[in-house]
Amino acid sequence: PSVDVAFTDAVTGYKQIQLLGLAGPYTLITRENIPEVRGLASITGLTFTPGQWIEGMQLSKGTGSVVNGYEGLAGQINIELRKPMEGDKQFYNIYQSGQGRSEANAYLAFEPGKRLYTNLFLHGKSQWLKVDQNHDHFIDQPMGESFIGANRWMWFGEKGRELQLGLKYNAFNNWGGSGQFGKNETPALSKLWGMKLKTNRVDAWSKIGKVYEARPWKSMGLQLAFSNHTQAMYFGKKQYAAQENTFYANYIFQSIIKHTGRVIKAGATFNYIDRIENVNGLDYKNKEVVPGLFSEYAHTFSQKVNAVLGVRADYHNLYGLYFTPRFHIRYAPHENLAVRASAGKSYRTATIYAENLGLFSTNRTIHVIPSQSNGVYGLRNEQAVNLGGNATYKFKLNYRNGTLSADYYYTHFQNQVLADWEQERSIIFYNSTRPSFAHSMQIQLDYEPVRKLDLRLAYRFHDVRATYGSRLLQRPLNARHRAFINAGYTTRSKWTFDYTLQWTGRKRIPSTALNPDGLRFGASSPSFITMNAHVSKSFSKSFDVYGGVENALNYMQQVSIIDAHDPFGNYFDGSLVWGPTNGRNVYVGIRFKK
Repeated sequence: PSVDVAFTDAVTGYKQIQLLGLAGPYTLITRENIPEVRGLASITGLTFTPGQWIEGMQLSKGTGSVVNGYEGLAGQINIELRKPMEGDKQFYNIYQSGQGRSEANAYLAFEPGKRLYTNLFLHGKSQWLKVDQNHDHFIDQPMGESFIGANRWMWFGEKGRELQLGLKYNAFNNWGGSGQFGKNETPALSKLWGMKLKTNRVDAWSKIGKVYEARPWKSMGLQLAFSNHTQAMYFGKKQYAAQENTFYANYIFQSIIKHTGRVIKAGATFNYIDRIENVNGLDYKNKEVVPGLFSEYAHTFSQKVNAVLGVRADYHNLYGLYFTPRFHIRYAPHENLAVRASAGKSYRTATIYAENLGLFSTNRTIHVIPSQSNGVYGLRNEQAVNLGGNATYKFKLNYRNGTLSADYYYTHFQNQVLADWEQERSIIFYNSTRPSFAHSMQIQLDYEPVRKLDLRLAYRFHDVRATYGSRLLQRPLNARHRAFINAGYTTRSKWTFDYTLQWTGRKRIPSTALNPDGLRFGASSPSFITMNAHVSKSFSKSFDVYGGVENALNYMQQVSIIDAHDPFGNYFDGSLVWGPTNGRNVYVGIRFKK
């Protein structure tokens, strides 16, 4: 219930998450604590790790540890892949949806030598059916194929030495737009509005560590990561091509001061990003070099109170010194009650085109108002402060356990790069130091009313505003109110049922008042309800069959593209998406493991 997922536009099929009411790029998404979804991958990177590969995920709200960097304003989502020395040695999954999506996943784990482990991940997907459920003559999701493969090696030596090496390759080739646009057509030469999205990415990483056996509280580790990301995207007559090379190094040393209740971490980080973008013939070349130092001290005062104080200093070749202090504290006055609070600062470089791919599904004019001659796109970096807290209370009712939690977070932007959609025929990017903030509040109840029936209820309120020009407005396409119900039930015969209902409140829509009659949206969207259901059956320890339905009520934003019948006209706009653009989707699948 903490994370929202919304479509970026009505033609690319890409989705982005929101945490604390803020767009996905404000959340640091890491793979085993190495940053991965950033830069050119800010939106598309969510598709780079298939769900069947994931062993577990951790989500933290608010500013995180300084060990992981100066980003992560809204929080951090860390993804843990399957480990070769744990769990299944083989895993296979086949999936088929009623909307023409076929998917296959394979996982293999081996132990080729003493203390040496490796695993192989494979993923293939094909969207082969044209689907146009709202009958606007634009297909609802792109056609095409994708392949992802990864291989990881882990070695555990004597005297606490560890080594990990990994390599991952992503290849995406999609096309869409007009339902009559052909796969082999060139969008720029076609009379139809066509779209082609081609992405290739290579990730390589290494982790080198040592734990001192005689002093297990003392360790050190080095994280290394390299990525090469290339993409070529065509949207009608528009083109967006880009290439990005990144290198990341993070050294961490951990020890104690006198006893294990006082833990100190210190280290150094190096970030390198070399990015070249071509937007409709206009080149942007940016290079970011950011070395940094950090230190973090965790003190356990008692069983009831512990705190973490961290600080880091980074020097950005374009923006100068980043000073990042962060503080976390936990107080547990009772074994059933825990209260946590955090405060900290974050910095970020906005990649305005990669983060706003929806602008290419419009005929809006793009304007960038520079504020710094040597900044990325001529813009300054983003700076913000986040503070907040949460309380968790565990209880027992009718001999069954439950948890009640509540949290509140406040984000204040000291400088922000705004994407201003408030003028009908343009999108304007500029720096703003005027009021911009986000209040986020959530209350959640988890309870087991009857045996094996897990129930989760949640309500969330977001007040997210920014100053566009001279007007302080609610963020567009961002719901202030949401409610969430999830129920899961498992039978003795190994049937598992899962049901989710989500109510989404109204969203403000940027003005379309100057458009002609019939090409306008209202000032706000209606509220709506979506339902998902999933059922699976285990026939043995090795074999499962599953199925389900997404968007069971078939609720859709019926008009998701303004002036879809004249895609080369002045008013064509597929960026104002406030609701589901895909209707009801039924799926089935098979899982095999051993």
